[in-house]
Amino acid sequence: MTKIKIYSKTTCPACVMAKDILDKKGATYEEIILDNKPKEVQELISKTGMKTVPQIFINDEFIGGCSDLMDLDKQNKLDPLLKV
Repeated sequence: MTKIKIYSKTTCPACVMAKDILDKKGATYEEIILDNKPKEVQELISKTGMKTVPQIFINDEFIGGCSDLMDLDKQNKLDPLLKV
């Protein structure tokens, strides 16, 4: 089973787009909302080097953000990762 985590914020349009892509693929994911969680945000920045959201992990591999997810989809590399 594919394990997907998406770190997001509630007011983030890119987060909505990324979740929409995953929803259209029928993927199940765990969403971690970072609103008012500065400690978790700092831990994520330390882990990935990225300060923006969404931050997406598939099977514990850091994929990147929404544009990275869209690029994988355009290159037909997302479905195999999701095992769709």
